[in-house]
Amino acid sequence: MGKGTDKLYITHSEWASTDGSAFSASSGAQKKASIATFKRLPFNYCALSLQPFEHPVCTLNGTIFDLTNIIPWLKKHGTNPVTGEKMQYSELLKLEMHKNEDGEYMDPVTFKAFTDNTHLVAIRTSGNVYAWDTVEKLNIKAKNWKDLMTDDEFTRKDIITIQDSKSLQGRDMSSFKYLQNGLSSSTQEKEAERADPLNNINLEASGSSAKILAAKAAVAKARAAKTGTTDPNFNPAVKRLSTSPSSAVCNTAKAPVPYNAAIHTTGKAAASFTSTSFTPHTGAERAILSEEDYMLKPKRVKVKGYARIATNLGNLNVELSPEFAPKAVYNFVKLAQKGYYNGVSFHRNIRNFMIQGGDPTGTGRDGTSYWGKNFNDELEGPLKHDARGVLSMANKGKNTNSSQFFITYRAVPHLDRKHTIFGKVVGGLEVLDRLETSPTDSNDRPVKDIVINEIVVFVDPFEEFQKQRKEKEEEEEKAEERKKKELKDDQKTTWTGKRLRDDGKPVQGASFEVGKYLKAAKLQTSGEEDEIMGVVDEPHFEESVKKKIKHSSGFGNFDAW
Repeated sequence: MGKGTDKLYITHSEWASTDGSAFSASSGAQKKASIATFKRLPFNYCALSLQPFEHPVCTLNGTIFDLTNIIPWLKKHGTNPVTGEKMQYSELLKLEMHKNEDGEYMDPVTFKAFTDNTHLVAIRTSGNVYAWDTVEKLNIKAKNWKDLMTDDEFTRKDIITIQDSKSLQGRDMSSFKYLQNGLSSSTQEKEAERADPLNNINLEASGSSAKILAAKAAVAKARAAKTGTTDPNFNPAVKRLSTSPSSAVCNTAKAPVPYNAAIHTTGKAAASFTSTSFTPHTGAERAILSEEDYMLKPKRVKVKGYARIATNLGNLNVELSPEFAPKAVYNFVKLAQKGYYNGVSFHRNIRNFMIQGGDPTGTGRDGTSYWGKNFNDELEGPLKHDARGVLSMANKGKNTNSSQFFITYRAVPHLDRKHTIFGKVVGGLEVLDRLETSPTDSNDRPVKDIVINEIVVFVDPFEEFQKQRKEKEEEEEKAEERKKKELKDDQKTTWTGKRLRDDGKPVQGASFEVGKYLKAAKLQTSGEEDEIMGVVDEPHFEESVKKKIKHSSGFGNFDAW
């Protein structure tokens, strides 16, 4: 009798559960995960704004958007908001949907109104929307492959299903990618309109207060543009101190993150929690990377490096690519700068394949990296062995890069994803021809030694990166100082024009006081002899006091009758 059990009774939790396969905690069985709630999107609603559309367009899989909503989304994200896949403007099809006299969408042939249960299809060549029954009877069964309204020819592949009551997966809002990721579909114009404090206020009916509201809104807008805050009560001149723990936590969380902060924490909180030998630590500070570790992250240093490999047969100019192989480039540059390759010979030279060197012993079995140990391969990126003159790392297997490198004589695609590419030859290809044609013995070793005299680094990409970062920080500091200087007067002035001191109190004797005109006049006349005016005694007239009329109580005589 129990749900999924052989019990002869039903517990309260089983009775109250909405899922028939759910069990009570006392039964010992695990409760199955409930299926996500199905939320159906009406056929006349935009899948992005979740509002009725006015200018419908659809994708090839039948998802309908409003043109005014999908265009800003594509400019910002470039993806299909429902599936999350990449999408372009050319993939959108403009729909022609007809309405009846009541404003309902209908089939233009049978004049039947569309509902949420109507099987709707669109013709790709014309964009007209019909009911499936109409297309099936008048086109498919009749073998009339022309649009019923425009006579545009189409095929069965041009029929796009917009809504099918038997398959509603595409109308389920709970499966929309942008809703799952919590992305907003509103545009910048809508956000600005919502943030406008005068958006829902009728200024014409506000009387004299309209000017005050407009002035306050203008000051708030200018201050928000300068300070980056939308709080209308924000005034940096007023120091707001809070001793509450919550405010202390917020202030700590808003501390600026260093540029070389790692994505993981220091681990002190976890260590102090699990071991009594550590001092208790409750913070979650991010770990700080060294300057070298920070630069050796892929796609961080994008400055190209340039070096010259000077041999006894000529010079080769190479371009280094630290964007996708930062460790290999850093290793090559540092070894070259300390003269590691000076006097080292190329120990292997195979015509129509490559030339290899970088081993100080000249045997091809030795060589150490700049760090004194082998470093990992860097195979992620678009670089391939697809041309002559590719500069790549030699290794003994996976993640065994040291100091040896090789230069290809032709495209060798079988080495892709096996050796780290960190540069290419950009000058001295005739020298590369001489290297290739040099005679070798049966072990592919040059008969006459091909020696690397020196490797000169013209442009160190890591030094250039550090220089650019420092220049950027200095520019930001100068811009911040200019901004603070410009905001100094504005921050000490309220929207009513009253100036404040650093402690937030009004300035006494400021220029906005009423007596400033009298003081100015006094300063102008100071140093000159005052004019003596004669005093004229004017007659003083006292206003006569009006006597109060006494009203008698009673009828009195009858003279007025």
